[in-house]
Formats: sequence, C-alpha cells, structure tokens
Amino acid sequence: MSSGGEATTGTITTKVPARLDRLPWSRWHWMIVIGLGTVWILDGLEVTVVGNIASRLSEDGSGLPISDAQVTGMAAALYVAGACSGALFFGWLTDRYGRKKLFLITLAVYLAATALTAVSFSVWWFFLFRFLTGFGIGGEYAAINSAIDELIPSKYRGRVDLIINGSYWLGAMGGALLSVLALNTDIFPKDLGWRLTFALGVVLGLVILLVRRHVPESPRWMFIHGQSKDAEKLVDQVEREIEEETGRPLPEPATEITIEQRRSVGFVEIGRSVFRDYPRRATLGFALFIGQAFLYNAITFGFGSILVKFFDVSSSTTGYFFAVIAFGNFLGPLLLGRLFDTWGRRPMIAGTYILSGVLLFVTAWLFGAGWLNATTMTLCWCVVLFFASAGASSAYLTVSEIFPMETRAMSIAFFYAIGTAAGGISGPLIFAELTESGVVADAVLAFCIGAALMVLAGLVAVFFAVAAEQKSLEDIATPLSAVKAKGGELRGKAGDLRPKEPGGPPRAPAV
Repeated sequence: MSSGGEATTGTITTKVPARLDRLPWSRWHWMIVIGLGTVWILDGLEVTVVGNIASRLSEDGSGLPISDAQVTGMAAALYVAGACSGALFFGWLTDRYGRKKLFLITLAVYLAATALTAVSFSVWWFFLFRFLTGFGIGGEYAAINSAIDELIPSKYRGRVDLIINGSYWLGAMGGALLSVLALNTDIFPKDLGWRLTFALGVVLGLVILLVRRHVPESPRWMFIHGQSKDAEKLVDQVEREIEEETGRPLPEPATEITIEQRRSVGFVEIGRSVFRDYPRRATLGFALFIGQAFLYNAITFGFGSILVKFFDVSSSTTGYFFAVIAFGNFLGPLLLGRLFDTWGRRPMIAGTYILSGVLLFVTAWLFGAGWLNATTMTLCWCVVLFFASAGASSAYLTVSEIFPMETRAMSIAFFYAIGTAAGGISGPLIFAELTESGVVADAVLAFCIGAALMVLAGLVAVFFAVAAEQKSLEDIATPLSAVKAKGGELRGKAGDLRPKEPGGPPRAPAV
C-alpha cells in the first residue's frame, strides 16, 4: 500500500473506479474540465495564428528574415514533428510517472517555447522553438486525454471528451480574428504585432497553469502504481465535497476490482496488448485518425487559396471566413456530443464520419459545377465540418477508452502521432499543389480524396466500433494488472472485464 506518496506493490481489491463513475456532475468536475481541457484552445490558437500571419512574417521590416514558404512549410512541418515526438515521449512518461506530473511539465514546455518564439531574432531560433512548442502540445494530448477520461464519470465521458477536443476550434476562431488585428499596421508595427500574438498564448497558458495546479492525480493510475491509500483518500475527499454540494448521500458503488499493483509497464507489453489482444480496435484507431486527418487537410490546406483564386476574396479578409468555419467545427461536438453517450458510440462515430464524407462529395460536385460563391462555399464547409469535427473528436475519445489503463497515454500518443503525421506530412504533399493550382478539377480531386477516406473510416467503425457508452473504463478494457482467481475468472464483482472483440475468441486477462 502507500502512505505520504510512497509507492509499494501488492494485490489489492478496490472500488475506486466504481466510486468515480457513480459521481454526479459537480464543481469538482468543472475544475477538471477548465484546468485540463482548455489547452486545446491554445493548440487551435497556435496553429491558426502561424498560418494567418505567415505573409506578415515574410515581409521586409517584420524583424525576422524568413520567407512565406519557410513559415508554412518548414516551420509547420517542424511543429508537426515536435507534436508527434512529444506525444510519444511524454505519453510513455505519463503512463510510467503519472498524469499530473506530466500535464504540468508539458504545459511548462509549451509556455517556455511559445515565449521564446515571440522573441525570435533569426530563422533557426524560430524553427527550434516551433518544434519545441509542438513537442509540448503533443505531450499535452497524451497526458490530458488520459487524465480526463479517468476522472470524468462514465455517464458523461463521451460528451465531455468531445466538447473538450472540439474546443480546439474556439482557439482557431480566436487565432483567425487575432491575426486580422495583428496584421493591421495602423495598430501595431510590422515587427511587433506577430510577437504579441505569441505572447497572448503565453498569458492564456499561465492562467491555465494556475487552475491546473489544483487538478489531482488520477486515482485510477494511483491504485495500480502502488498508491492505493492515497487514491482512497482522494476519492473520500471528493465524495465529501460533492455530498456537501448536493445535500444528498451518494449511492454505494456497485463493483470492485482486484489488481496486482506494479510500478511500470514495458513497451513490449504495451505493444502486445494493443496489437495482439485488440487488433480490431487498433485497426479502428488507425482508420479514424487517418480519415479525419485527410479530410481536414483536404479543406484547411486550400481554403484560403480557393477563396482568393476562385472567388476573388482579398487575402486580408480570409481570416473572417476561417473564423466562421471554425465556429461550425466547435458547434458539432457541442451539440452532438450528448448523443455519443445516449445513442451510442458505434452509430454516432460511423454516422458522423460517413455523413461528413458524403457531404464533402456533394460540396465537390457543386464546386466543380460552378454553382457556389465564397459565401455558399463557406457554408458548405461549415456543414461538412459540423459533423466531421464531432467525428474527429470521437477518434481521440475512442483510443483513450478502448485500451487497458496501463497503456492509455501511450495508445493516445501512438494513434495521435500516426494521424498527425498523416495530416502534417502526407497531407501537404498530396493537397498543397491540388488546392493551389488554380484548376477547379484539382481542388475537386482533393475534396474527393478526403471524403473517400472519411467514408471508409466510417465503414470500419460500423463493424469495429466498441459500445463504450456509459461503461466503466475497466469494463471496456481490462487493466493488465487485473488478477485472475483460481477458476480463471477475474476477482471482484466487475464481471468479464476484458470483452472479446467482435468475432474473435475471448481474451484471457493479463496478469
């Protein structure tokens, strides 16, 4: 057991997961959402600001001797490479050393790198700290998604996860509007406005850090890693706060689980668990992440060029159009998120992926026929991305809940890295020339590629998606530390905690 933060190992039986899952929504949960979830706003702000201020950075007098192609090409690629590297590096540390330590460290990395980007004086400095900014953001995805899923009650996990991931687009909308302000030389000099946009990210990050200091470690991580007494103490405190807030006693937890505590899990065991024990779930994760990455790149890589070249929109006003698109992206998870917990994961994941793909096919046909103008094209994109955003957010939800707890952060990191690499490396190579060529048929082809991959991912979800709605994480995927009794059944009262995959043989619990 544990005391005062010291970890020991042994076999324990605990009700901590059931106690967390039966909690009603409370102020404590809002603190978690605000402290952990708002980082996606920073990511959206970062990515959008850099894309929109590229033209200003490359102008004489910006204070930075850099070209437009270097900003949108090399700097963007380094940010993506940093995000992929950070996700894998910090994901491994998150599973090994805990959620709280890492979500404080990753935010600190982001803050330092963004602040140093704001004072860039040379191209190599700008490139280095764009990489390190991405490194911190990538680590955030692994640490934050795993912590949120383990702290939020199962009844609300789907909608909360979707809305939090969808909040990226609030940052994107803010970044688009902020770039319009920063590019106005009547307000800010050429060499100052773009620096202030990065400084704003630092200010927002510091505010988030102040709140995040009060977010606790995941009790689920604690009891598996030899800190069961601390986990019980933490949950006791939360239960007292919620009972005082509601004025009602909490119901008794219904289930318990017996686990063999451990300090860490090796890469071999993680890989074996994800790919040998859950091959269909791994296939689902690949399909969802790659599908959404290509759909978004089909639209976002060329939206500005399409508006300027085909609809004569001024390049200085494309930020307003992007703000509208970003708002539509945020509305999707916000309005559809609840249905992932009520209608269920499979119909909603498959439905949002397939519907957004079909709608993008329709948009491509209307655009190719010459029936759209700048406003109607933007409206079409908004409708497509309303559904696609909910689907893309559900990809993060899916990989964070369908694999064992000991592998959660690494699973998120791995699939995030695959999706981000597909979007940040393959996407530009495929879509950049198509959407910037000025040829209608090329842009139509880009849309159709993204739409086809989204529909294919939706079809994979029809067969492989897991009915995880309102279920405990331990019921969806058995912890690797779960203990078998002599008869081969899992100890405790949680039932068959490692469900067999559809069409596959039952999986024996790992010990």
